[in-house]
Formats: sequence, structure tokens, C-alpha cells
Amino acid sequence: MGLEIKLPGAFTSIQDKGRQGYLSQGFIESGACDKYSMAAANLFAGNLSEPELAVLEFTLNGGEIYFTSDEVIALAGADMKPLKNGAPIPMYRPVVMRGGDCLSLGMASKGLRTYLAVYGGVAVLPVLESRSTDLKSCLGGLNGRTLKTGDLLRSGKSGEEIKRFAAAVDEMDFTSLAGENELWFIKPSNPFRYSADKQYVLLRTVPGPQAEAFTEEGRNTFVRNPYQLTADCDRMACRLNGPSVETGRGADIISDAVMEGSVQITSSGLPIVMLADHQTTGGYAKIATVITTDIPALAQLRPGEWVTFQYVTAMEAVKIARKENKKLLELKKIIETAMGKW
Repeated sequence: MGLEIKLPGAFTSIQDKGRQGYLSQGFIESGACDKYSMAAANLFAGNLSEPELAVLEFTLNGGEIYFTSDEVIALAGADMKPLKNGAPIPMYRPVVMRGGDCLSLGMASKGLRTYLAVYGGVAVLPVLESRSTDLKSCLGGLNGRTLKTGDLLRSGKSGEEIKRFAAAVDEMDFTSLAGENELWFIKPSNPFRYSADKQYVLLRTVPGPQAEAFTEEGRNTFVRNPYQLTADCDRMACRLNGPSVETGRGADIISDAVMEGSVQITSSGLPIVMLADHQTTGGYAKIATVITTDIPALAQLRPGEWVTFQYVTAMEAVKIARKENKKLLELKKIIETAMGKW
């Protein structure tokens, strides 16, 4: 069968790139919150031509998975100190799990979300062209819900394909990714802002569709001050606390479309940043949109941590996205070289 969930962890679901193209019909996108880590996990798991295959997304605590057949896996994102039958295993590397093995994931030592990819992807039926779990509509993933004890999952490769790949894993050479060079691919390329002895994740944004609804002072407040993640953060959005952003005539608007990265300003003047499970429309003015490449960094932050914002132009955002894509392509080439032809 593949994988049996023994302990599901705090909040574990099946996700891929998301259910794109159906917002106009009322279906949210869902998908992995940290799509960079999802892609990295898939690449190391051998899904070189399909880095957006379905994975398991763990939040804060991973639990335990029993393997009922041989599989090749890879982990990326937050470090949950993975153990194979009680012995530590590396992240960002392919790992062979034999039938009868147990994978244990503890509390994340840093970060929030961990991604487990399997060779061939997690094989569940697609719904509206995606295997992502939409918890609000109870569709996709495994019966549209988070995973629970006793759930059985399988990968998208045959036993013979897995056997051939598993036999080659021990011969793979990843020395070019070892040591100091390793840091360049583990995390997305978002920058930081420094103030005295403090470091803040810097989220680059393009002006939002209602940017003119805010006063110049309000727009300056938004980019010049740090904001702290509140306890009201989940897969839908991150609500932030900090200086109030001044509007010209209030924050309420006629509801219109929102997207992942949209930064709404509530009636209290505080920002909310939309994540993967964002609603399809919203009635708060949007001052900005966080660029795609910086959303993974936000998705790994916990309540109590801080972010700051900076405006970039649409052209700058495109250049940043191309640079990040080039980075993943370079990682793919290195992995292809290490894996050779199995």
C-alpha cells in the first residue's frame, strides 16, 4: 500500500501546487503554503520532471508514519528532527524506507511547516485538476480532511520502479551540496531587514489594487515599521499586529477578488496577508500584494515572529521570480547529476 499514518501530528494534509483557475466558481486554491519547500522535497525524492506532485504538509509536529512497502522519500522545510526506526536521517536528501520501517517527526525546532515527498507523489484522486486538500469545501486530498490515525496512502510509482530507484539511492553522490554550499538552496531567497540587533523577514510587495485608498502617511507606515504575527494565523491568512495604517475614507470596499499574498487592511488599520487557503473575495482594501517568491518565508514563521514590508515594481517582481526559478533549476541539475541514470 505504501504509507500508514500512525500518529497524524498537529495538522497534516495532502497538498500540491493548488487548485488553480477555479476562484471565479467559488473554489479556493489551497496547495502547499511553502511551495519552495514542496518543490525541493519533490526534486530530492526523484520527481525531477514533476516538482509539484502531491506531498504531505506537516504543521509544527509531524507524528509517525509506518511504511507497508518500499518507498523513497525526501523531507524539506522546517526541521522536525526526522528519525528512521529511531535513528536520525537527513533532510534535503533521498531516503529509502523499507516495508516495516517507521518515520518519526517531532516538534519543529525552527520554522513551522515540513514537506514529505515520495517518489511518484502521493497518489490520491485529483479533484478539479488538483490533489490539494480544501478543508473548507471538504474536497481533494483524502476525503477533503486532515490525515488521521489509520489512514492508508500510496505512491504513484509501481513496486518495480521504486525498487530500481531505491537500489540506486545509496550510490548517489551529493558532496557538491555539502558544507557551506548547502545554505544556498535550503531556504527561499527572501531578504531581511536589520534594525539594531534585530533581524526581520522582509516581504517584498507590489502596490495593491486599492493602494490609493490609503494616505501617503499610511503607505509610509506600512513599509517603515515591523509587524508581528498574532496567534490568529493559519493556512488561510496571517493577521499582523503593529502600527495602524491610515486610510483616506476607511478600509471597507465592495468585495472583490483576493489572491495568495494579498495584504488587506482591516477596519482597525492592521494588515492581514492571505495564504494558500484564502477566501475568493474580500471586503477590505488591499494595500499591497506579497510577491510569490517571498510567501514561503512567511509560511514558515510562527506567531510572535516579525516581518517588514517593502515596495517593488511589477518588473522587479518578475526579475526576482525568474532568479528564484533559476535557482531551483540549478538545484535540479545538481540533483540530476548526483542521481545519474537509475
